[in-house]
Amino acid sequence: MRQYNEGSGIKVLDRAVAIARSVAAGDKTLAELSDDTELPRATAHRIATALELHHVLARNDHGEWRLGPALSGYAAGPSPKLLAAAAPVMRELVAATGESAQLYQLTGSTRTCIAAEEPESGLHNVVPVGSRLTLAAGSAARVFAAHAPIDAPFDTADLERVRVDGFAESVAEREVGLASVSAPVFGPDGTLVAVLSISGPAERLRPSPAGKWGAALKDATARLSAEL
Repeated sequence: MRQYNEGSGIKVLDRAVAIARSVAAGDKTLAELSDDTELPRATAHRIATALELHHVLARNDHGEWRLGPALSGYAAGPSPKLLAAAAPVMRELVAATGESAQLYQLTGSTRTCIAAEEPESGLHNVVPVGSRLTLAAGSAARVFAAHAPIDAPFDTADLERVRVDGFAESVAEREVGLASVSAPVFGPDGTLVAVLSISGPAERLRPSPAGKWGAALKDATARLSAEL
């Protein structure tokens, strides 16, 4: 057992850091987490569950605690290589579709727009770079939920369909009058690194944004994933 004596005077914060530090050294069952931090099981479970809610911790396939996506997302920020590879792909996508394109990364309990391209004219959707959007609605949120351990209000069948199809779509879900289709961008190890979206006025993309631009989007994300 390890004692975590360096305290800030804020007990719950010190305990949360102790739990995160313990899990960072290796996945832990509740019993192992309690033993390693010398916290009562009920206390360890309560704090670990709260950290899971904020995506600092997550569970592996065996139910053990592991580090979640929040810390790496906050620390890393957008990769210069990802941004450089995405720029020409997104420009070509906008030129081909006449709609806006956005690139999102997971940032804790939100998704953040890290790159955006807009058509030169016409009515289009604008998402400023740096905008943090919900993980509870929209096609990009569905893609994150299908490929990352996050809490989201989508059913299992819906997310399985996203994984099989390779994209997700939404019409007037996150915002009235807005529609979008999104697809995952994978790194060399097969993990999700970003989500690329095409978005625009719902009246132009109805009845199915995926039916209209899904194939072009999947081609773009395949090229972007290959660049990485």
